[in-house]
Amino acid sequence: RSLVGSEMCIRDRVSTQSTGVAFYLLLTSVTLIINLMSVRETEFYDRLKIKPGATEEEIKRAYRKLALQYHPDRNPSPDAAEQFKKISEAYEVLSDDHKRERYDRYGEQGLKNEGSDASSIFEQMFGGFGFGFGGGGGRRERRGKDMVYRISVDLQDIYNGKSTSMKVTKSVVCPNCKGSGSSVKGASTNCNDCRGTGVQVKIMRMGPLIQQTQTVCSSCNGSGSVIRDADKCKKCDAEKVIEEQKVLTIDIEKGMKDGQKIVFHGEANEEPGIQPGDLIFVIKEEKHPVFTRKNHNLYMERSISLADALCGFEFIVKHLDNRSLLVKSSPGELIKPGDIKEIKNEGMPIHGRPYQKGSLYIQFRVNFPDKLTKEQVSKVRDCLGASEKPKYKKGEVEEVFLHQVRGQPGGRERFTRSRSESDEDMEDHQPGVSCSQQ
Repeated sequence: RSLVGSEMCIRDRVSTQSTGVAFYLLLTSVTLIINLMSVRETEFYDRLKIKPGATEEEIKRAYRKLALQYHPDRNPSPDAAEQFKKISEAYEVLSDDHKRERYDRYGEQGLKNEGSDASSIFEQMFGGFGFGFGGGGGRRERRGKDMVYRISVDLQDIYNGKSTSMKVTKSVVCPNCKGSGSSVKGASTNCNDCRGTGVQVKIMRMGPLIQQTQTVCSSCNGSGSVIRDADKCKKCDAEKVIEEQKVLTIDIEKGMKDGQKIVFHGEANEEPGIQPGDLIFVIKEEKHPVFTRKNHNLYMERSISLADALCGFEFIVKHLDNRSLLVKSSPGELIKPGDIKEIKNEGMPIHGRPYQKGSLYIQFRVNFPDKLTKEQVSKVRDCLGASEKPKYKKGEVEEVFLHQVRGQPGGRERFTRSRSESDEDMEDHQPGVSCSQQ
């Protein structure tokens, strides 16, 4: 028995040691993975030939220089297109604060697997063991609300890019009392009315029912503490925050879209012990009198005479960057009402790749003359050829005449819509037929 007991004891010790070694190896492996993920990747910075600590202006300047150098329309070398694609990809990440922060922490792979980080990997491995490593089990820092403003931007400014200044009024932690509300350290005490909770609980009886409600404590305004008048901070009057005006420079980048956000991280209202939220500006794109935008393309309408539609035309379009574009029809080309023509690379700049643009589409409206003289009709027939007249015998047909419809000078689209609406009205007023199952 003593031999058996000794053997079992030895086996238990070996098993315990093996488990400890395995756990140590696993812990070492995970630590190595985390360290590898924490190594800063600089590939995107190298593409733009800048340092990892470069400012936004330095990033833009570097991209503009390289984009002009490697743009396929300017550089005929075979690898220019690939190089241009790489620097555009790098700029798209580094010009976005959120993407840049994630890239700096986790590299390019972190952008693909957004939502997971080194601590989450550790948590996935040790989640079942009940250890408190990483982020899942700990309390996260409280975060304040975001401040959101909508700014109206002209299409011309979005096309060309623009920097504008915006004055914002927000709350900041009082610099005099550091957010304590008191000029004397330790002068604040728990509120007696809410017992330091910041809320008051009220219980109402309604017959057999009991209703419980919570309201912000009126004595301490929800802070949970009170300060004597003599000890209140003179600058903030125990409010712990003061109002401050700050001027921010907002960069409207080329090609931004309606509803796109410009985020200033941590610039929202401050509160003691709470991480400030973000200050967010949302772009509201204003309508333009000439151009209509759809994604990366621009659309416009142009009216031309019947003579121009048949014989050719030239006209000038004033673009959003004040360039004058000479638009000409091809020799012998006929333009029909409603025709749409495309001018490539004259649409909106693509955000993040401002040297690439969409297309400009022009829809033509052909203005027909109200009447023609007999001489004009004769000349038109000589040029286009006379139409074939129907053959009939006298007395077999009844001649009718066309009249202009008053108040309906519009085109075919309006007539078609009116006719279909009339048909629907007729269908709605027809007697219904009901069916019943036997």
